[in-house]
Order: sequence, then structure tokens, then C-alpha cells
Amino acid sequence: MGNSATVKRGSETYRLVFKTLIAMSIPTILEEVLSTLIQYVDTAMVGRLGEEATAAVSTTTTINWLIHSVPAAIGVAVLAIAAKAMGAGDEKKLRRVSGQAILLAFSSGIIIEIIAILLSPYIPIWMGAAENIQADATMYFAILSTSLFLRTSSRIFAASIRATKDTKTPMRISLLENLLNVVLNWTFIYGLSMGVKGAAIASAISYAIGGLLMYVAFRRNKNLKCDFQNIKPDREILAETVKIGMPALGTTFVSCMGYVVFAGMVSGMGTTIFAAHSIAVAAEEIVYIPGYGLRMATSSLVGNALGEKDIPKLKITEEISIIITVLIMVINGILLYVFANPLMSVFTKSMNVINLGADMLKMVAFSEPFFGLMIVLEGIEYGLGRTKTVFYIEAFSMWCIRILATFICVKIMHLSLYAVWGCMIADNVCKALLLLLALIKKRQQSLYKES
Repeated sequence: MGNSATVKRGSETYRLVFKTLIAMSIPTILEEVLSTLIQYVDTAMVGRLGEEATAAVSTTTTINWLIHSVPAAIGVAVLAIAAKAMGAGDEKKLRRVSGQAILLAFSSGIIIEIIAILLSPYIPIWMGAAENIQADATMYFAILSTSLFLRTSSRIFAASIRATKDTKTPMRISLLENLLNVVLNWTFIYGLSMGVKGAAIASAISYAIGGLLMYVAFRRNKNLKCDFQNIKPDREILAETVKIGMPALGTTFVSCMGYVVFAGMVSGMGTTIFAAHSIAVAAEEIVYIPGYGLRMATSSLVGNALGEKDIPKLKITEEISIIITVLIMVINGILLYVFANPLMSVFTKSMNVINLGADMLKMVAFSEPFFGLMIVLEGIEYGLGRTKTVFYIEAFSMWCIRILATFICVKIMHLSLYAVWGCMIADNVCKALLLLLALIKKRQQSLYKES
């Protein structure tokens, strides 16, 4: 009788978790799609202006990833702490966390924007950009950086909102942000014939308005209400944020620095090769976006289950998240392979760039299930607040596999872009397998043992 009741409860929990995960992940997936569209629209519209314009916009892409490592890490920590407090029904702690989210968002946003603007003349040079595109690359990055305060703050506020199981609000704001960006892109790039400069202005305005709306949504969330007292430094919450956030920051930092070095080596292979590489990287994003959408929903649900101290629910959340993500990525990998050429042609008219980029997409299509597995496993670890494991794996795989192997292939053996993407694929597969081994090991530890 007891076993029958346990099986029935397990079955009900599976159905409940599945429905909740799908309901939460659909908005987060749409949000990721919409967020990526800003870069897609810029790349596609600027791509019509020629290879040099594309390279100018793409040169600082990895630097933008690096810049956002700080708010991304803070967002991971805030989500983990807030989701756990939400699951435990601790309203007082939720208010304290929301106050610190405001403090961290505003302080980090101001510092990041100032540094980015001051360094904008030097970044294209450090990235190894050709002299004929350095001026446009500098201008694009400097203009885009004027919205960094609101853009970085928005990430932290969005993470806080998702921790309360509200994933629809950030999605709606992203929708509005993207619609505005499309209109402004047409206006500035073509209507006013401003080219690369117009693309930067359009995106900067869109990001700024999106950031303002996200702050308003954050303040209106009934679970995140806080007064002035909560905005003052809270040692306990800040210490917990640092404990979770620093390894997450380290993960994003070593990853983004790896991308910077990686892109720098590719940029030295020629404008056409770099354009094909950059566009293919951007084109692949649409395939793995569902994985990142599911990761955000998974982190929230894992944190909630941890706060509830419901270990069976925690395990079921992990299992369902992994199964759904890998299945979606298998399908997306097939679609990426089939539509590689049409996808590349959306962004450029150059047949050389289209053909080379399509070959890269067909190669990476086979590794998409592993990439999806890596993404969702990171989400599980982040939801648990266990960010050190992800940091160690990311640092080892990125620098010992991707960067070292790419350096050997490009600088020593002088191989083609095919070898470079082979190194990238090997890195993603390695991270997925190591994270899976870490999860299997942790399932045998105290956190997963029912009392």
C-alpha cells in the first residue's frame, strides 16, 4: 500500500513538474529568441552593407559577452537565493534580496558603462581588427555602451522576477524591445543612411527603454517589495551573493575571455573567414536558444524545490529538464543541418561567406544535443547555488581544449576554419560529459538523500 502511494505521488509530481516547467520555459524561450533577434537584426541589416560593415559590428561581440559576465553572475546568485526563499515562503528574505538586487544592479551598471566607454577606442585594436574597420568598430561599441547602465541592470532585475515564477513579464518586455529595435534599425540604417552608426543608435535606444521597463516591472512584483532600508548594504545577503556569484562570475569571465582569444585568432585568418565565422556563430544561436530558455526555468524550479526541501521533486525536476532539453536540441540540430545555407543567406549576400559558414553550421549540428545537455546541467547547478563545479569545468575545457587546440591548429599548423570549429565542438562535448559526471556523483551525496 505504501509503495503504491509513493508511486502515485511520484507520478503526480512528474506531471506537475512537467506542466510547470513547460509553462515557465515557453516565455523564457521566447524571451531568449527575442533578445537574440536584436543582434540578428543588426547583423542582417548591416550585412547588406558589405563584409567590412559586418566585421565592424562583429568585432566587439565577444567583448560585449565579457562585459555582461558581471550582471549575469549577480543574476545567477540573486535567482538562486530568491528562488530558495520563495520555495521556503520566506517573504522577509525575499524583500532583503530584492533590495540588494537594486543596490548591485545600479552600482555595477554605472561602473561597467564608464569603463566600456573609456576603453572603446582600444578594444577593436586588441581584438586584431583590420585597420579599415577599426574606426567603425570603435564607433559602434562606444554608442552601444551608452545604454550599458540600464542594459546590465535589466539582467539582474529579470533574474529576480523569474525567481518568483514570473517568466512572462521579462518576455513581454523583450518583445517590445525587439519591435522597437526593428523600427529604429530601418529608420537609422536605411531611412537616414547612417549605416553601422545607425545600427548602434537603434540598439542603444532599444536596450535603454527595455531596461527602464524591466526596473518598473521589478518594482511592481508583489513578491519583491522592498523599502529604502532593504536597499542599504546587507552583509548576510551580500556575502551569500558573493559566495554563489563569484564562481559564476569566474565561469563567465574565463568563458568570455576564451571567446575573446578564440575570436582574435579567427579574426587574424582574414576578413571573409572572420565574417563567415561570426555570422555562423550568430546563426547557431537560434538553435540553442530553447536550451537557455529551459535553463532559466530549471534554475528557478530547482531553487524552489530546494527551498521546499522536497528532494523527490528536486530529482524529478532535474530529470525532466534534461530529457526535454536534449530532445529539443536533437530536433534543432537536424533543422540546423538542413537549413544551414538558407540561414546564412539571411545575413549576407557574399556566396563565399555563405558557403563557408554553412559548412560550419553543418559540422556543429551534430553536437547540438551535447550543447543542450551542457546548458541544462549548468542550470541545475546554478539553481542549487553550486557554481564552483561549473567554474572548474568551464576553465579546464575552454582553455585546455578549445583555446590550446585552436592555437595549435591556427598558429602552428596553419589549418583552416574547419579545424577551428572542430576544437569548439570538442570543448562543448567535453563540458557536457564532465557536468553529467558531476551530477551523477552529487546524486549520491547528502543533498539528495531523503531523511
